[in-house]
Amino acid sequence: MDVYSFVSGENSYLRLIFYVKISPMNIGIVCYPTFGGSGVLATELGMALADKGYNIHFVTYRQPARLTGFSANIFYHEVRVPTYPLFEYPPYESALASTLVDVVKNNKLDLLHVHYAIPHASAAYMARQILQKENKYVPVITTLHGTDITLVGRDKTYAPVVAFSINQSDAITAVSNNLKEETFRSFKIEKEIEVIYNFVDVQRFNKKPIDAFRKVIAPNNERIIVHASNFRKIKRIDDVIRIYKRINEAIPSQLLLVGDGPERHVAESLCREFDLCESVRFLGKQQNMEEIFAITDLFLLPSEYESFGLSALEAMAGRSPVVATNVGGLPEIITQGEDGFMGKVGDVDQLAGYAIDILKNESTFERFKINARKKAEKFDISRIIPQYEKLYERLYEGYCKHKMKGVKID
Repeated sequence: MDVYSFVSGENSYLRLIFYVKISPMNIGIVCYPTFGGSGVLATELGMALADKGYNIHFVTYRQPARLTGFSANIFYHEVRVPTYPLFEYPPYESALASTLVDVVKNNKLDLLHVHYAIPHASAAYMARQILQKENKYVPVITTLHGTDITLVGRDKTYAPVVAFSINQSDAITAVSNNLKEETFRSFKIEKEIEVIYNFVDVQRFNKKPIDAFRKVIAPNNERIIVHASNFRKIKRIDDVIRIYKRINEAIPSQLLLVGDGPERHVAESLCREFDLCESVRFLGKQQNMEEIFAITDLFLLPSEYESFGLSALEAMAGRSPVVATNVGGLPEIITQGEDGFMGKVGDVDQLAGYAIDILKNESTFERFKINARKKAEKFDISRIIPQYEKLYERLYEGYCKHKMKGVKID
């Protein structure tokens, strides 16, 4: 049920004063369904909004990895991309735009929230243009996550489309101040970018370590080091192994590598070269990271760039100090010498030294663990979700004004 309130204006036209939507808002979320930060954030956001009563419609080519369990307020719409001999590369963007048109019309969506600029922002723009021809307007929010701006988006093949589609969005958000600044440096953006940080559900990561699990991994009470990523070059997996080698030489430890990707073979080769195969475990992609972080003593993230570092924040929520590189948005979540350390990209000795400094002294280690948890609490889901809700409400109010413009009193 929708309720409007108006007063009459000049020329007998209705002037909208305010709009109250009593029925739940219907929100479409477009994301990649993978374990990457953008897909994880989008899925967690959608599930949190569903818990608050919103109707959430995920639109993607596969069910998101973090979308588990059942919720009466969550709907999933698969993007089907037919293959024809004519197409060497299936036109996913066109299929996504058509699917969005269908989902918006048949589910009465109030707005679209697209995560990662390529190709979601441009597909949303195309869908919105088609819908406007049918007198249906739907606001579009684009959330920028990182490599869609700093790597892929800068490619001349995509750059003009990326800039155009971002500028055509009704609202733009970025997950860190660093990413906001990078976007303005890389593209001619004509609108304001609002920073809404990535978040973590700290209660979910408030797990007591399972002793039996820890003893299997570290039977001699070794320290447990963890790295989690999509194993791309930008994550510098070779540095993870080299750093761990130096840590292990000073402090007996075990390394857990969570995730998978194109650089896994590099890590495997270095483990064989350094004779570390007995102390390094490849766990593959994992759903329940809270169980792993509950037994983690230190999280390593020596990336070349991180727009935010969601995996680091999740580790901190699990009371794990972080040793990372001083890049991108990481300084916005790590306080040097309090809840972790940051060093130069590629400086294996420096990063390993930081890790050893944390782990070698029990009182120092405990202090870092406590501080890591406190820092994560500042990014708790309860603090961040209301910022998105406020943005949705602002856009929806604008949508209603657009909807009522030109309506005449009989």
